[in-house]
Amino acid sequence: MNKNRLADTLIYLLTCITIIFIFIMLVAVDFPIIPAALFSAAVGVLLLYIRGRKHRTQDEKHRLPKLSAEKQAFYESKGLGKEDIQYFRQTMQNAKTQIKKIETNLQATGKLKAIENRNNTIHLTKSLFREIIKEPNRLHEVDQFLYVHLPSLADLSEKYVEIDNHQAKSKATYDMLDRSSQTLDKMCQQIAEDYVEFKSDDIEDMEVEVELAKRSLDKDNGFNQESIQNDEV
Repeated sequence: MNKNRLADTLIYLLTCITIIFIFIMLVAVDFPIIPAALFSAAVGVLLLYIRGRKHRTQDEKHRLPKLSAEKQAFYESKGLGKEDIQYFRQTMQNAKTQIKKIETNLQATGKLKAIENRNNTIHLTKSLFREIIKEPNRLHEVDQFLYVHLPSLADLSEKYVEIDNHQAKSKATYDMLDRSSQTLDKMCQQIAEDYVEFKSDDIEDMEVEVELAKRSLDKDNGFNQESIQNDEV
């Protein structure tokens, strides 16, 4: 039995227990049996409706938008089959969500803004995202970027912002924030390396190439504010 089915079973079981409990309590206070049964059943139906509505909302949130015929033809021209296309689109949709989260987090505090400006992270993540979209057959080359570096940066930056927003901070808290900012800086540096590795076929000096990537890309506010929300995957 998978986790989703087990969760559904537990929900239904708890709903049944709730219905029985309400019915018993109503009867115990001399409430008429038939109205008590109807009321208890109504509560159960309401609980299941609320749960089902929440479940549908979550499904819609993660559902991929309809694929255009033009985009499908493009994927097929790159050698992707039906399952490959579905996997690629879901992967890139997840990446899009993480990039938007990273963009929000890195603009949330002065320290993170400084790290972002130094590494040009928002621009680089969006640029690499679009480069991958253009070459879906190279997905395997960016597995570390998509499955490790992006989610790690999104999670740690979110935790940093959460802790930084605490009103009262101890010395230990400030030390933790300092260590976290150093780690985030290294993560942003890694994103730059991911970009250079994907764009360069022959890299003789990674450090030089990374610094050039950070400085040569357009860093104006217009690009950083540009959304990838409408980029089809």
